[in-house]
Amino acid sequence: MSAGHLPYRYRWPVLAGALAGIVLRLAFSGAAGSRWSAMAGAFVFLAPIAVGMVTVYIAEREARCSWGYCIAAPFLATGLFVLGTLLINIEGLICAIVIAPLFGVLGSVGGLLMGVACRVTGWPRPTLYVVGALPLLLGGLVPGTALQDEHSRIERSLWIAAPAAVVWQQLTQLPDIQAAEVERGWAYRIGVPPPQSGITGSAGGRVQHFRMGKGIHFDADITDWQPPRRIAWTYRFADDSVPSGALDDHVRIGGLYFDLHDTAFELQPERGGTRLTMRTHYRVSTQFNFYADGVARLLLGNVSEVLLELYGRRSVAGQRPG
Repeated sequence: MSAGHLPYRYRWPVLAGALAGIVLRLAFSGAAGSRWSAMAGAFVFLAPIAVGMVTVYIAEREARCSWGYCIAAPFLATGLFVLGTLLINIEGLICAIVIAPLFGVLGSVGGLLMGVACRVTGWPRPTLYVVGALPLLLGGLVPGTALQDEHSRIERSLWIAAPAAVVWQQLTQLPDIQAAEVERGWAYRIGVPPPQSGITGSAGGRVQHFRMGKGIHFDADITDWQPPRRIAWTYRFADDSVPSGALDDHVRIGGLYFDLHDTAFELQPERGGTRLTMRTHYRVSTQFNFYADGVARLLLGNVSEVLLELYGRRSVAGQRPG
């Protein structure tokens, strides 16, 4: 193929596929829980497949695509599609980053399906344009509120070179957290607001007060208090706990799709120090929990590890002579 074909052959189909995805995203801009929400299974599963199919269809109208093109071009098109939603401010950074891998894979699947269809029919047919309407058709048929709750637990532990009493003090009084102290957390790098403080109060019963970046603040009711062995709490979010824009609506804590239930810390003497174990229970409620739960595990697992390291550093520093 001559070089003159390259701008059309490899760029225009990719751009056309990405544009199709953005149009579908605009169509699925309904309220959370509705059938036209961007979290609807019809959009999450079929939109990237449609992007891949449109990409290959446009390319096949000029010449037969290789199987490599059917995989790579749709993958790139879905990436541009996600980037486009960020540029026109209809999607948040956190959601865009965590959904991009799934969209890329499904886009390639769509490209392969279109490649097979074009070979079976002998050439791209105008009737194949209907693939772009599949998410819209399914969106009108499948209720968006048909969500499945999945409850899971994350557990992480860390040995700390400090006695349990010192570690306990950090668990209950953790003020002035600096950004550099949690910089290893990739969850914070993709847009999750970092923690700023965690203080135990006593007014009206033991309550843990938390503050995070972007104005997020919430309380937790302490349900188990055994100093210096165990502390546990359940989360309590008020209407103003998460200011508008602080988190993507799709990952809002205490929202329709995601929630934190409780966290527990156990302290056990070990090798002259303390083994600190952190357990967190959470909920995801989507039509694609197999993926949403995996993402939640990665995010919460990383956050747990970073927090344990923070408690560890503060504990070791806290027992040094001033």
